[in-house]
This record gives sequence, structure tokens and C-alpha cells, in this order.
Amino acid sequence: MAFHQAVGMQPKISLFAPHPCHSFSILVQARDPGKLSEQLQTALDEYRLTDAWQLNEQHMNMDGFPRKSIVNKVIATFAQSLEREWLDRAYDLVEKAINNNKQNLLEKETLIYLSLCLAKHGSVVNAATVLRKLVETEQFPPVNSWAAILGYMSQSSPGAYLAAELALEIGFMFQDGRVDPRKKSNQLLIAMKPNTTAVNIALAGCLLFDINRKAEEILDMIPRIGVKTDVTLLILMGHLHERNGRREELRKLKRYVDEAHDLSDSQFSEFYNCLLSCHLKFGDLDSASCMVIEMIRKVKKAQNSLGLSTFMYDVKKTDKVESQKSLTDEKSTDVLNYEDFCLDRKFVKLEAEAKELLNMLITKFQTRLELVTTERGILKPTDTIFVKLVKGYLESNKTKELVEFLVKVEKEDSPVSPDSSPLVQVINTCISLKWLDQAHDLLDEMRMCGVKTGSSVYSSLLKAYCKENRTAEVKSLVKDARRAGVQLDASSYEAMIQSRVVDKDTQGALNLFKEMKEAKLEKSGQQEFENLVNGCVGSGEAKLMAKLLQEIKDGQPVDCGVHDWNNVIHFFCRKRLMQDAEKALKKMRSLGHAPNAQTFHSLVTGYAAVGGKYTEVTELWGEMKVLAFYHGMKFDQELLDSVLYTFVRGGFFIRANEVVEMMEKGKMFVDKYKYRTLFLKYHKTFCKGKAPKVQTESQLNRREAALTFKKWVGLF
Repeated sequence: MAFHQAVGMQPKISLFAPHPCHSFSILVQARDPGKLSEQLQTALDEYRLTDAWQLNEQHMNMDGFPRKSIVNKVIATFAQSLEREWLDRAYDLVEKAINNNKQNLLEKETLIYLSLCLAKHGSVVNAATVLRKLVETEQFPPVNSWAAILGYMSQSSPGAYLAAELALEIGFMFQDGRVDPRKKSNQLLIAMKPNTTAVNIALAGCLLFDINRKAEEILDMIPRIGVKTDVTLLILMGHLHERNGRREELRKLKRYVDEAHDLSDSQFSEFYNCLLSCHLKFGDLDSASCMVIEMIRKVKKAQNSLGLSTFMYDVKKTDKVESQKSLTDEKSTDVLNYEDFCLDRKFVKLEAEAKELLNMLITKFQTRLELVTTERGILKPTDTIFVKLVKGYLESNKTKELVEFLVKVEKEDSPVSPDSSPLVQVINTCISLKWLDQAHDLLDEMRMCGVKTGSSVYSSLLKAYCKENRTAEVKSLVKDARRAGVQLDASSYEAMIQSRVVDKDTQGALNLFKEMKEAKLEKSGQQEFENLVNGCVGSGEAKLMAKLLQEIKDGQPVDCGVHDWNNVIHFFCRKRLMQDAEKALKKMRSLGHAPNAQTFHSLVTGYAAVGGKYTEVTELWGEMKVLAFYHGMKFDQELLDSVLYTFVRGGFFIRANEVVEMMEKGKMFVDKYKYRTLFLKYHKTFCKGKAPKVQTESQLNRREAALTFKKWVGLF
């Protein structure tokens, strides 16, 4: 790990400038280590950090490290400043002590305090390194302390990734009952075991920054280390299953959520947001629409029993974000005084701080998509879910199913007028998008279902047909309108007359004009229709139409089959049935579904779990590069990190350097500490000593690649 070099930084003169008398004293007593230590102690007590650093350097050059109490006070005082220069110098002093095998000079509480201050300042790599050094030297930090450190780290994307790595590394030590809690010698180690708060923080950070597959590893670890599940963890699990497309897991989780008695309204709606979103992701419109209808029925029942106001589609958003916003805005930059920190032996204050940081993380990601909200514990579908469902039905050409769904909605919640119903709004949206055939199909389905509608929707479609000069469709629509008992307005006749004139059908135009006069039609119908289509009424349904138009225009087509096949491949990879996973991948391709980053991540981790399958991973890597170059498949940090880990573990350094280059080009965070540790574990003796005199070209290239990687991780 390359540590920061902060010695040359300029101090703030107004705060840290040395006094002339002190400088003279330093010069006079430079050859007396005892008096130099006293001067250093005094400088720290008076918070003269520049003087303290100079005195420390004098002592280091003359007599090595000061005594243990002084070294720890230097580190703690510098850390307490929460300024980059002094935090870096405190960190450099720790690095120097470790490199010189002086770990015994460093107190456990001092290192925890330094890691906390580094994390709070945003120096997440250094904070994680200090925490890892504590674990390596068996100075196990209690979970309340390192959970708070993870909370501060998780405020940024690199920090959240490192926090997940730390949670996994620490949790690994406790998997499958490796640590016997009955042994007194294990008490300090047991105190470090991840608890629910620590796991929740790691998961929340991952969800905030879309580190979804690393979060899934944490989720897999939870039952193996015996972490208790609370309601917050249940909801985080719901979010994670939705992100990764684990619909069956969501369905299993639903029972626990429904039976939980201590869920807040917002947590309840969060879970159902996840479940509905996952149904949409899989293209399961029937399950999603059934959920929505059931919600509307319960809302209506509650309204009848409680006398609440009529249900509206445009439900107001919950104010949980606003109520918790102050937590984020009021985030303090202060840190515990070191003396108070040491007095809190059980880290009670840090435990409370960790829980507050968890709430802040959850607040940041919980309202990304609001399909459901709650009021008095009753779930309500929002207009967003209606828009998503309608769009899904239209794109799937499921006209009959869409009409049946909207008819059920109207039965449960009757609109003010037939022309303001969701069905009419959907038809008008199709007309606006020039999907005239679909609009006509919807009208036909409405008529067959016995749903009555006003003249405005027929008028709208008829004018659109006239504009497109589709005479046959105009005649068919007029017949449909008469069959449905709908009288067309004056503006409709004018559009048809104009169309006949353009076609030079004078007799047809005269006949229509005569028919219009006999019907004694007014032009008021035209203005009514224009008000409706343009949303001038300002109703909830008009907003629904506007949102539907925007969703259809902005939305991207989704390949729902990819999620199904990803789940199949993921299942086989977890069971280490790699031949079955390969067959599933071939079948997936043959059906026209393009594998994505999630597909390859499952395969790479599956091969890594089997062990020794480096050739297969190399072949996958080649395929990934082809897909990225020709088909635009996007690599993400988690996929590249898993590929890099496999290549380094197997000693494939040429390929490893390719991955490193791609990650650096994409400005992705790389945990060099992890790869340095991995290299030292499996390839410690590789490339040591002089190169052999006789080498093949392949051996030479591999050696050069290994040396390049070794230099990159900072082992030179």
C-alpha cells in the first residue's frame, strides 16, 4: 500500500506557527532524548502540532521512536485535528512503526481512534488499512467501534466497497462455528464478531452505490455466522433481492415481512415497492396487476369503514425523507475527544453513532422508485405503478389483459365521468403516440366488455385517422360508434368532411354535411375534447396521461428473459454444477438473450469456487472483451474485481494486468491491499532473485507481467 507523504505540506501558520523560544529550546536540547520527550509532551498538550512534529522527527533521527505513551499521544492528537495533513502524518507514523517491527508501541485504542478519524475525514483506504492491521496483529477491535468506522466509510462509493470487503473478511473468521465462544481466550475475538448493525451498514452502503453482488456475498454469510435478523435487515434484503432479480427469494421473504409486528409504514411500503418492481423486471404483469387490484380493494374497504376521502391515483409521497433529511444535513464534523473516547470502554457512544449513520444511509436510497405508499398502515398504489403496468401491457400487445385490468380498477374506484377514466386516458395516450391501431383495439375491447365511454375518445381517434388519410378505418370507427350508441360531435364531422374534400369526394362531403345539420351538432364538443387531451382540467387522470406519455417516450425496452436465465445460471454456479451452468448459458444465447455482467459474474465466481478452473475464466474473459467491443456490454467494478481476483490467485498476470488497465481506464476503485495480500500468500517467492539465463518467450512475458503487477500493488 502506498502511504501518503505529508512531510512537505505547508502548515497553517496562524494556528501552528512555532514560537521562537521553543525553536531555541529544541536546538539547545537536541542531544538529550529525555528533555526532547518532555518538550514533545508539552507541545502536544498545548496543541502546537508543527512543533510536535519537528520534535518527533528530532527524536526519531537521534534515538528512534519516543516511548510508547508519547507515540500514541502524537497519533491521537494529530488524528483529533481532523485535518488531512496531520491525519496523514499520524498514519505515516503508524506505517513506520509497523515497518520497523515496533507494533508493540501502538495501543489498540489509539489505532481504532485513528481509523475512526480517517474514515470520518474520507480517507477510507487508510482507515481500512489501519483496521486490517489491527485484525492481523490480533488486537481485535470490538464490533461497536468498527461498525461506526464502516458507517463513515460507506458515505462514498470506494468506502462502501471497502466496508463490504471488511465485513466479509471479519465475518469469514466466524463462519461455521470456527470460534468457540466458551473459551476465555476467545473473548476479545468474539467481541469483534459482526452484529446486526454492522451487517446492515455494509448492506446499506452497497445498496446506495449499486454494489449489489458484493452485498449478496454478505447476505450469504449472515446465516453462517449467526447474525440476528431485525426489521431493517429484512427490508435491506428485500431491496437486494429486487436489485439482483431474486424473485423467489422475495416471495419467501414476504411471509416474514407480513408477520413482522414492528415494521413502520414506510418499511412496509418499501418491501412491496421491491416486490412490485421485481414483477415488472420479470415482465410478470399479471402478478403485479393482481397486487395492485388487491391494494385498491383494501383501500376502498378501509375508506368505507373509516370514512376516509376517495382514493386518488396521484398519492402524495411520504414525508419520511423530509423528516430524516435533517440527519444528513446536520452531520457533524466533530469527533470524540481522545480522552473521552478511551473512557468509553464499551464504545456505547460509537454504537449510537453507528445506528445514526445507518439511518442516514437508508434515507439516501429508499425513495428511488415509489410504486407503493402507505397511509395508516394501508398500502396504496401510486400513479407510477399504473404507468409502468400500462406501458408493459401496451409493449407486450396484451390489449385484452390491459382492458380487463383497467376495468377492474374502475369498478373498485369509479371515475367522475366516462371520459376521465384511466381507459380513456390510455387510449388518448396511444393516439398522441400515433399508435392508432392499438387505440382502436382498446376501444373494441371496451365495447365488448360493455364499458361505456363518451364521444370525445371516438372523436380523437377519428380525427387522427382523417389526418393519416385512413378512409377504411374512419368508416369502421363510425360504425363502431353508432353500434355503441355514441353521437359524434361537430368537430368530428368537420374532420371527415375535410378528408373527403381532400380526396375530391364531393358527394361524400355533402352527405356528411347534411347528416351533421340534421343532427343539429354544436361545436362545444370540440372544446371539451381539447381540454381533456391537453390536461387543462388538472385532474389526477390528466397527470396520469402525461406521465404515461413521458414513460413511453423515455423508457428503454427490457429483456425480461435475461433475469430468468441469470437466476438459473446463478443457481447452478452456487451449487458448483458448472457443466449445467454452461449448458444454461448456451440455451440462453440460443433463445436470443444476451448475457450481461451479472451472468458472467456468477460464472466467474462459480469457477473460482470450484478451484483450478483458470482456463475457463480466461475463455470467459475473451468472450467478455468481444461483447464489450462489438455489442457494448458494460463492465462493472464487481465483475472486473472478481475476474482480477481469479487471475491473481492463479498467477495469470498477463491477463490480470489487462483487467487492471481496464479498471483504471474506467476510473474504478481497486483494493490494492487485498491484492498485495493475495500475491504474498500465493506467489511470495515468484520473481525473487535473478532471472534464469535460459527462458522461453512465454516465461519471459509471464515474469515481466508479474513484475509489473508486483510494482502496481506496491511491493517494490
